[in-house]
Amino acid sequence: MAEAHQAVGFQFTVRPDGVDLKLSQEVIKNIYLSGLTAWKKRAIQFKNGVLAGVYPASPSSWLIVVIFMMSSLYTPVDPSLGMIDAMKESLRDYMSAQSRAVLSAILFATGLWLFLIYLLRYSLKALLSYHGWIFESHGKMSTSTKVWLSLVKMFSGRRPLLYSFQASLPRLPVPSVDDTIQGYLESVRPLLDKQQYNQMEILAQDFKDSKAARLQRFLILKSWWATNYVSDWWEEYIYLRGRSPIMVNSNFYIMDLLYMTPTHRQAARAGNVVHAMLQYRRKLERGEHAPGFRNPDIVQHLTDRKHLVVYHKGRFFQVWLYTGGRHLLPSELETQFQRILNDPSEPQPGELKLAALTAGSRVPWARARIRHFSHGVNKVSLDAIESAAFFLALDDEPQGYDTGTFNSLDSYAKSLLHGKCYDRWFDKSFTLISYPNGKMGINAEHSWADAPIVGHMWEYVLATDCFHLGYTEEGHCKGDVNKGLPHPTRLQWQIPKECQDAIESSYLSAKKIAEDVDFHGRLFTEFGKGLIKKCRTSPDAFIQLALQLAQFRDQGVFCLTYESSMTRMFRDGRTETVRSCTNEAVAFVRAMEDCGATVLLALFRRAADKHQNMYRLAMTGSGIDRHLFCLYIVSKYLDIDSPFLKKVADDGYGVSYIIVGENLITFHISCKFSCPDTDSSRFGENIHKAMLDIQGLFRPENDRNGAEIQAKAVPMENGNGKKHI
Repeated sequence: MAEAHQAVGFQFTVRPDGVDLKLSQEVIKNIYLSGLTAWKKRAIQFKNGVLAGVYPASPSSWLIVVIFMMSSLYTPVDPSLGMIDAMKESLRDYMSAQSRAVLSAILFATGLWLFLIYLLRYSLKALLSYHGWIFESHGKMSTSTKVWLSLVKMFSGRRPLLYSFQASLPRLPVPSVDDTIQGYLESVRPLLDKQQYNQMEILAQDFKDSKAARLQRFLILKSWWATNYVSDWWEEYIYLRGRSPIMVNSNFYIMDLLYMTPTHRQAARAGNVVHAMLQYRRKLERGEHAPGFRNPDIVQHLTDRKHLVVYHKGRFFQVWLYTGGRHLLPSELETQFQRILNDPSEPQPGELKLAALTAGSRVPWARARIRHFSHGVNKVSLDAIESAAFFLALDDEPQGYDTGTFNSLDSYAKSLLHGKCYDRWFDKSFTLISYPNGKMGINAEHSWADAPIVGHMWEYVLATDCFHLGYTEEGHCKGDVNKGLPHPTRLQWQIPKECQDAIESSYLSAKKIAEDVDFHGRLFTEFGKGLIKKCRTSPDAFIQLALQLAQFRDQGVFCLTYESSMTRMFRDGRTETVRSCTNEAVAFVRAMEDCGATVLLALFRRAADKHQNMYRLAMTGSGIDRHLFCLYIVSKYLDIDSPFLKKVADDGYGVSYIIVGENLITFHISCKFSCPDTDSSRFGENIHKAMLDIQGLFRPENDRNGAEIQAKAVPMENGNGKKHI
């Protein structure tokens, strides 16, 4: 009852002699502090809005311009070219001569200041439209790039906030139809025989001559109107309109540190990580992260949420994240999570597998939502989940990479990717997953952000957890234990039999998808990017060519390959496709399989250079796939049928690789058990052998200009560089 009394700010009793009013000082204090915090947050947001609004100038520069113009009133030179005199004349009937002069000078100075802001902003936009630097050789910088870099530094100001560059980022350009068609034909040339390629050329030429110009005009018109001609359609049609399950098909996962676990206490690790996430969110809200041309959608699901929802053994709990106008401390969060772990209550009818609705097909979930979750206690509980900062799953089975356990990495990845199909809320921006051995991980929904955005947050969280917050010798969070916090509250549900049947149906559908995932994780420790860079080549190109070699050895044929590239040098940019299976890559792979080949290193360098150039083109807005996608969307709006725009495929391998430090590369390989021609473990072996075979080309006797290279196998703890094919 103590918590109930604390939850009431005041009590009153009506008596014959009047009203007896009792105030709870603790609650009143908390209300006051919460209000104070809210006003501080508004003040900071207002200040940041002003700073971002006038960037690359500063508010103080307005005062400088005003002082300059005021001083010009007492000099024979008129920098306003008569405009101040004209304003003074128009104000003749309203105020004294001195007041007219001051007001006119202030008005002109303000107008001049705003003009200079827009001039600087568009100058910066023009500078950021230059991409020549990205095509220069590594370690070399042309004179023009040096001049450009100096100008960017000069126009950027000294302390830009997270969103300072938003208005100065250039818009994503619409490529020409000729370039896109030529790029497409070049990308499919190594995959088609002569007859098939000739047929594709005919389709492409027909599209170019009959329909392309009209579709292109609409795209150019949209590029003038929208901040990005791709991103809104990409989000809507790729992520939001699809009716297939987002579990496995769309959501992605991020792992914890492989070789290190800061504490083995589940509640303590969750406490530190959640607190670090709240710190990250606060920095986002204040714009304190350094700008990196990131999509602003990263804050879309995180702003001003004061609670999170926790799932444990089939029960949903609501945990408040604030007390007295501040974030809960790690030790306080640990206490709350431990209370949930110790809670012996049973799930309510239908509660255990409720989240399976978010794992199955979207239509049954939409129908169940309207019928069973749009009113009453179910709506209140669903609103609590969907308005939470994020979703936390306290799992009851340990996971993580263990060198002594066979396939531990595979089990860990599948747990993060789909879990039990009912213990993750797949619709949330992300689900934070905590295991009883202290390991953590994330399952992220894809529409609001791409993997590098979540990866940036996760790197900050892990660094804060390990190096800033830390743990006691017993593995608990540091800080005093506050047992006076109100306990987490159970969310209440009234789920009828009809809804329970829908939940079970979604669960079985999702379970079938999860069981079809053939996953293999492989740690490549023979060498890493340190050795590859000594070979004077790009680590990304090296790995992509190894994947092409592995694919050919595994399947005996080449296939269309998708690698994700970022387009965040543009306003609201997200991703573009790099088609890695090039003519040059095919020539290199075929030569590798020809025992008599003698020019392997030259072919490798040619293929690597080609890949790097294509990656740079994709980053700078000259990719082909997003353009083709938007042309296809316009054709659907206009009801125009084009066989050229319909060519697609859906099977093969998915490979995510992460370059960790200097000496480790992790490969995450997936395919479907239902596909008879693929096997993730076999493909992992082929990747391993391909990496070693390509590295063998760089032995000193094969490269006259190469320094002696020795492979090292020192595991590192964290890294980045997630890619997909």
